[in-house]
Amino acid sequence: MRRRFTIAIISAVALAPWFWFKPVAPPDQPAHLLAVTDIPRDEDWIGGLSGIDLTPDGTEFVFVTDRGHVARGQLLRRDGQLTGIEIDTKRVLVDPRGRVWETLQTDAEGVAWAASGAIFVSFEHAHRVHAYPTLDTPEKLPSYTRAWGAFKQNGGLEALAIQDGGSLFAIPEHVHPGAWAALVYRRKPGEAWQQAFTLPVTDEFSPVGADFGPDGRLYVLERGLYPFGFYSRVRAMRVQEDSVTDIETVLQTKLGTHGNLEGLAVWRDAAGTIRLTMVSDDNFYPFMRGEIVEYALTQRVATQPQ
Repeated sequence: MRRRFTIAIISAVALAPWFWFKPVAPPDQPAHLLAVTDIPRDEDWIGGLSGIDLTPDGTEFVFVTDRGHVARGQLLRRDGQLTGIEIDTKRVLVDPRGRVWETLQTDAEGVAWAASGAIFVSFEHAHRVHAYPTLDTPEKLPSYTRAWGAFKQNGGLEALAIQDGGSLFAIPEHVHPGAWAALVYRRKPGEAWQQAFTLPVTDEFSPVGADFGPDGRLYVLERGLYPFGFYSRVRAMRVQEDSVTDIETVLQTKLGTHGNLEGLAVWRDAAGTIRLTMVSDDNFYPFMRGEIVEYALTQRVATQPQ
């Protein structure tokens, strides 16, 4: 008994600094939680959800997994509140010749759904962006820039978003220590990928998801990892030709509030309220949470310029 008590005291003392300095969410923020619903694990391929996008009315979804699947379906609601999902179709991501990707080429992380119905998917490990005219048609040849070859294998293109007009934006997860800014890449229709500008970051968070909202702002989902869980932040900003401005934090969660949130979709409901719909990546581990989380953005409180 005494030995177990001594071990417990030593463990508590060793872990105390982690709990003492654990991240704390700000008390006032313009987003409030609406719903959390678990993602059913009734099929082996469901898991590792890393990216999500929705139709403008928030009724239909497309998501990708980090084992190379893309699926489309409906978000189920009751009186406007999210209650679950229903998958209509799914497919394995393949190369332009119809061949299934090898393991390290299947890590799909971001998805952007264009108004035309085209679906764009970003990958890490083998860093590239693929385009599918529809979910049922073969993909086009991948697009990339040589600069992406310098990314860490597990720190590549996590966030992907499409702007009105068709410009794609991609943000890698990894930020080099001391850089204090994430590189933002843009591909305008008919042009090559360019490193357009940088996004100021802090060392507590890494960019993992992005979407353009109905207000024209770019929303970026960022993840923080602590020894005993995850915490998340969403920032909104105006995109200029060579910079971002008016950056504000619209959501920051406490440690352990949700799972590993990696995908973000921003839309406006029938009442005119902007909603943030996010999906968590369980990495196919039974002890991690696979869930869809939804917040309502009820007000705008600008933070200090960054």
